[in-house]
Amino acid sequence: MLLRLLISNLQPVTVCGPLDVDVSAITADSRAVSKGCLYAAIRGTSINGHDFINDAIRAGASVILAEIAPPSDLSASISWLHVPDSRDALAQIAVTFYENPAAGLKLAGVTGTNGKTTIAFLLHHIMKTEWHRAGLLGTIHIDDGETVTAAKHTTPGSIELNRILKTFGDNACRGAVMEVSSHGIHQKRVSHLAFDAAIFTNLTQDHLDYHGTIEKYMDVKASWFRDLASQPNGKKPTAVINVDDARGNDLAKELDGKMSVIRYGFSVNADFRANNFQQARDGMTFELTVKARSYLVRAPLIGRFNAYNLLAAIAGASACGIKPRQAIAALANSPQVPGRMENVGNSGGATVFVDYAHTPDALENACRTLKELNPRRLITVFGCGGDRDKGKRPLMAAAAARNSDCLVITSDNPRSEDPADIIREIESGLPKKCNSIRVPDRAEAIEVAIRNALSGDIILIAGKGHETYQQFADHTMDFDDRKKADFALRKRTEVIAEMRANPESRF
Repeated sequence: MLLRLLISNLQPVTVCGPLDVDVSAITADSRAVSKGCLYAAIRGTSINGHDFINDAIRAGASVILAEIAPPSDLSASISWLHVPDSRDALAQIAVTFYENPAAGLKLAGVTGTNGKTTIAFLLHHIMKTEWHRAGLLGTIHIDDGETVTAAKHTTPGSIELNRILKTFGDNACRGAVMEVSSHGIHQKRVSHLAFDAAIFTNLTQDHLDYHGTIEKYMDVKASWFRDLASQPNGKKPTAVINVDDARGNDLAKELDGKMSVIRYGFSVNADFRANNFQQARDGMTFELTVKARSYLVRAPLIGRFNAYNLLAAIAGASACGIKPRQAIAALANSPQVPGRMENVGNSGGATVFVDYAHTPDALENACRTLKELNPRRLITVFGCGGDRDKGKRPLMAAAAARNSDCLVITSDNPRSEDPADIIREIESGLPKKCNSIRVPDRAEAIEVAIRNALSGDIILIAGKGHETYQQFADHTMDFDDRKKADFALRKRTEVIAEMRANPESRF
């Protein structure tokens, strides 16, 4: 694409050098530069792409995008784009380079602390049921309408993101749904994309190691909606907001009159309102009211938090042009979301669930949901990740203790920290009277919990969900909570006779 066309929508920009240059590729990685490439110099948290401009030029870059003016000795054959914000400019260029792929899709984005992945899966299922093909991009995998591949990031960089969206369109997807992380918003990965629906789930403590304060964290989330309200990118986007969440309710009020807003929740001011919620071990039902019309929603999911996820998916589908009745019909056969309250098996009357809950609010919701199933005991296995928000560690302990009968405190992804130090910080949040043990080795912790469970117990293994690895200071190893639980369940079956002979638990 000619540079002149590539920057036709880019403002503000100061150009030095020829404009009739054919740009063959765009990249922000100097190691990936090839002849005729546009290299974008991005300031990262630890690496400054401006330090590698000369490397990019030597590798054949014909265009440089940077936040600094060109040097006086710049070759006449090199074009230089001087912009105030390289990330934002790159996002705009990526949209143009890939021919504005979001414009041809009914595109929904989901942001918030908890529920993003489940809502994305549910909404994708609705879209596929209604339109046959739809794209999905999120934490677990990417479904481009033809193939499914593992995801590397919740929200890819703007170049990769627009390339994927173009693939969705090329594969005849009519719609797509993606998770929109706070990092992705802050780093301008989703800037200039044309969304039809922007969904806000909730906000609880997470990622404060990156954002600093919960107020800044929320402000980043809100900035995505503000940008869509002021720059809708050729569409009429709808904000779909959980108004039972205090910050969501504030956001809905702020956006009123600036863009279309759909409120969802159990409260009386919700446009998509749920009531008469009931659940059993095999699923839930609730009544949905939309514009004075009532519908019965049935889904093979458990937990009041999943009722919110279902509401968000139905409301998001409505914002994308799918009627509630069609969405509800599709959700009756909604898929199991990997690692999200996933039932991985039963042995000797003990049932195991694996859930990604890794924030205080998510963990408390998961524990409360399983406690409402009236187990003999709820045994919760959990830890906290290293090199991340330390302030939530005691909060996680308190959340788990409120609704669990026994706690097994273990490692999550320790990264560079000593697992014993992380566990001590978790334990500082436990009440004085708490039935808990510490088992730093996560595989052993899972086995201990399952081996010592009694008939009627439920074991919740929380924190890692779908993840298939565990990160340490000097290595990353294969690790899947679901596989470890399955192994422990099979082992439990082998020793069930011994358990019956000595039914007393060590807990």
